[in-house]
Amino acid sequence: MNPLLSAEQALLGSVLLDPGQLAHLDWLAPDHFYRPIHQALFAAMRKLRTKNHPAVATGERVPLSWVTDAVAEASNHVRGLTAVYPHTLISACPRPDHAPVYGRMVLEGAIHRSVTAHAIRLHQAARADALHGEVEGALHHADVLAGVLEDLARRWGSEPRPAAPTTPPPTAPVAPPSVRAEQVAEDEQILLAVLVERPKAMDEVVGWLRPGDFADPAHAQLYRCLGALHHRGEPIDRITVLWEAQRRGLLADGTLTTEQLTAIYDGVGPGSTEWLGEQIMRSSVARTAAASARAIRALAENETLAPGRLISHALHALGPLDNVRARWQAANGHPAPAPPAPPTEGPPTAQVHAALARSMARPAARPSECPGPPSTSSAARPPSRAHG
Repeated sequence: MNPLLSAEQALLGSVLLDPGQLAHLDWLAPDHFYRPIHQALFAAMRKLRTKNHPAVATGERVPLSWVTDAVAEASNHVRGLTAVYPHTLISACPRPDHAPVYGRMVLEGAIHRSVTAHAIRLHQAARADALHGEVEGALHHADVLAGVLEDLARRWGSEPRPAAPTTPPPTAPVAPPSVRAEQVAEDEQILLAVLVERPKAMDEVVGWLRPGDFADPAHAQLYRCLGALHHRGEPIDRITVLWEAQRRGLLADGTLTTEQLTAIYDGVGPGSTEWLGEQIMRSSVARTAAASARAIRALAENETLAPGRLISHALHALGPLDNVRARWQAANGHPAPAPPAPPTEGPPTAQVHAALARSMARPAARPSECPGPPSTSSAARPPSRAHG
């Protein structure tokens, strides 16, 4: 038995039995359902409620026309819906007054699916950017994903605050595509050679280029050595760099070899330090976006993770990309974007209020406020609903 499918069927069955339950489900949208037939049915019943269908306007026995009209409306937008299926939905509903809880389950499944889908799009955009040496696609989809996470947090009734997971999801390092790997490695090698031969050029890149931006671990460690010498104000040349590498144990553990250093030194030629650094940053942005996307997808595919924690962990996984983006903008002379303005004081929106009220006791609604009978207490409801 699929729990999500059961929750969707139970929710629709509860609304077929008690149209008044729609008043407690304003925070749920048709596209939160997984099956297209369920999406069409829920959208149809919401439309009938908006048009003041007799089943909603009265608190008496639910007429059979509520079911037939809902099926007829939904059949205009989806195929395969038969007149028998609503009875299957009704039989799948244990308690109609549990509709808000079933809706919570449906929304939880939708959150996991939505985060997974947007993480996949971000990963595809990042790989495409890495292939072409670009960053715009990855950054755009990262912004879209961040916006989706904030919207889902509001729907769920939680604060969109980044939080690190207790156990990070297992993700393999993301390497640049093989087509671009040689070009990236060559840019890194030329930059390092220029920095060794022209130490003053460190001032042009040290403010925004980091060792983690290098795809080759050996190149990253060599840049770290250059940064240490520059920070201490010591001379930079082939011998001092070699000594710093030895002091850090990079020669002893095989991270760097004298052959690699010789290849870098002998490959020096004319080149713009800023341009080479920007090329390395482009590759770093794409790799970091791909890594963030894979981590978020791994989180979203963990069905045991509650939606609030999933959203917080996903926002945390976007943190490294935000850091690289800020340095990328600094490299291009663009100021960092201003932080978003704090929300204005005032009552929460109706959507947030509905989401927060999912687990709160609800007082019985007055007839003028809810077209159906009260549904928050089983004692206050008639023992059964029959279609007449």
